Amino acid sequence: MEFEFEGRTEKEAIDKAAEELGLAKEDFDVEILETQKNGLFKKGFVRIRVHTGNFGASAKTRDNGSTQPKSSGKSGYEPVPQNEFEQKMIEFTTGLIERMGYPGKVVVLFREKHKLGIKIDSAHSSILIGKKGKNLDAIQLLLNIYAGRLGREDVRVILDTENYRIRREESLVRLAYNVAEKVRETRGSILLEPMNPFDRWLIHTTLNDIGDVETKSEGEGLYKQVRVFFKGFRAQQ
Repeated sequence: MEFEFEGRTEKEAIDKAAEELGLAKEDFDVEILETQKNGLFKKGFVRIRVHTGNFGASAKTRDNGSTQPKSSGKSGYEPVPQNEFEQKMIEFTTGLIERMGYPGKVVVLFREKHKLGIKIDSAHSSILIGKKGKNLDAIQLLLNIYAGRLGREDVRVILDTENYRIRREESLVRLAYNVAEKVRETRGSILLEPMNPFDRWLIHTTLNDIGDVETKSEGEGLYKQVRVFFKGFRAQQ
């Protein structure tokens, strides 16, 4: 499904999309349709197109009376399961990594209204993460499929180990600024490696306020590439 949203900035438009669709930002793909910077007689705005699966409808309309995970935020959490759903997710994750041959301890990392964080402590964390986090993303996908089979399509499961997600975000922000500087120097463009929707969103939002640099996603499927280019580059082609 496709939806369009507008905001004064790309971040505002994406936040609006997440709120209205009832989705986490990593659950949808964003295509920048139009960008207008602030001018003397006009205000800036960004128009985006959001591509989703069927997540939005289920998140906004589902109400089967099942117990929601506690919404305690990411601080002061209880690492042990607080209800049957959390217990089953912990057991499933533990069994999955054991069958893979990389056992570890699995606990709850955080709880939010439509999100459950799960953390793996393992001596095999580097293998579970994989190159650019692709193994971790694949395991996370299985957890979300299992959550759906438990009747909890309204909950997004986030899997982490060794604080990889935070370290990855910091690395991508540094990458975005470094690439932007190169693009400004060359007045050209740079195409980044294929990334998942959340990583691409992070690149877009990091560079959104740099006036002479723009970004767009290219390619098909889940792992698209972000092109970072000097604002006048397309006009020169």
